Amino acid sequence: TIHVLSPVAMKVAALLLALVVAPAVAFVPSSHAWVRPSARLSARGSIQMAKKSVEDLGDIKGKKVLIRCDLNVPLDGKTITDDTRIRASVPTLKYLLEKGAKVAACSHLGRPKNGPEDKFSLAPVAERMSEYIGSDVKLAPDCIGEEVATMIDGLGEGEMCILENTRFYKEEEKNEEGFVEKLAAPFDLFVNDAFGTAHRAHASTEGVTKFLKPSVSGFLLKKELDYLDGAIKDGEKPLAAIVGGSKVSSKITVLETLIEKCDKVVIGGGMVFTFLKARGVSVGSSLVEDDFLETAKKAEALAEEKGCKLILPSDVVVADAFAPDANTKTVSTDEIPDGWMGLDNGPEATKEIQEELSECKTIIWNGPMGVFEFDAFAKGTFDVAQTLAELTQEKGAVTIIGGGDSVAAVEKAGLADKMSHISTGGGASLELLEGKVLPGVAALEEA
Repeated sequence: TIHVLSPVAMKVAALLLALVVAPAVAFVPSSHAWVRPSARLSARGSIQMAKKSVEDLGDIKGKKVLIRCDLNVPLDGKTITDDTRIRASVPTLKYLLEKGAKVAACSHLGRPKNGPEDKFSLAPVAERMSEYIGSDVKLAPDCIGEEVATMIDGLGEGEMCILENTRFYKEEEKNEEGFVEKLAAPFDLFVNDAFGTAHRAHASTEGVTKFLKPSVSGFLLKKELDYLDGAIKDGEKPLAAIVGGSKVSSKITVLETLIEKCDKVVIGGGMVFTFLKARGVSVGSSLVEDDFLETAKKAEALAEEKGCKLILPSDVVVADAFAPDANTKTVSTDEIPDGWMGLDNGPEATKEIQEELSECKTIIWNGPMGVFEFDAFAKGTFDVAQTLAELTQEKGAVTIIGGGDSVAAVEKAGLADKMSHISTGGGASLELLEGKVLPGVAALEEA
């Protein structure tokens, strides 16, 4: 049975959810057919099976649970400047604690080079987590060893701690078996709720699954898979993708996948000018990857073959320097002056994008339309964000913001809570959209 919420009910539900989960992982409640626990055919033809989640665990009262979270938050000294990732981990943690489990969360933070470094300690995270959990969350002195095992054993039912930074050991990223065994030793089962690192086969994401059964997904990881994977495989048509960013080279694989699957693909950002030059258009001093001109031509040919409408801007905002205070003007894309560079979409391009997306039921966005970090070149990106928010709220479209700069742009525009789903993963989002198997997901038990 499909239950259709009224617009008011949907907004109330979204507001309630936002009190628990960060705006960066907010979503509009939906019963879309493609969000379902079934086997999925990946974009490259392999089967990506649905995975068991924490809801499949049964009685876990008194069980010692190791959960991989993404607690890699930005710090200014010891001060957390954005705790989105901490808040995103709370629903799964609270679920496990309410079931009476003894929970230890593990994560990396930053890029320590030679063992423990105080500036990369998870101590500030443990302190902030205590506020969201509503009880004291202690930081373990290490992530392996007897002292840690004793601390885990001493936890009461419904209590948790955080293990110290797993990347204080180089063996974490190498997935070294001896380290993996020590990390898993104190625990009965494993939960992976760190989508942002699911594309890495590290000790704390993939290795521990060899020693801990069952190994299942948390709510956040499951939602990422349902939305990102589900949209590509089973998204309601018409299906559109917006692919922006500076370089074709970093997006070509995901671009090809989206062209194969979507009805429409909008090209934005610096990569526009590689496509324009490939068409024989003069682009002034705009960013161009000459080594990828043939790649752009092949992408256009693929779009024509697959019946996908490839949309490039008809006008752009150009500047005489890459600077926030540069001289600017709006020109047609076939009239870019020598010595000027395109840094944002123009108003006509934005209108065309709005028109093309107006009837789409599922929209995926990865990459900004321009250099939105500079106010003079932010309007194209923010207008697209506003368009997606309106399509979500007013027309019931499913809008998925696929990680990275797109998320930063939507948050800067204050529209994160108006989208269906904001992905917490950058590289992981891209690899999933490309149809790649994520090691941290593949290692979990099949549903």
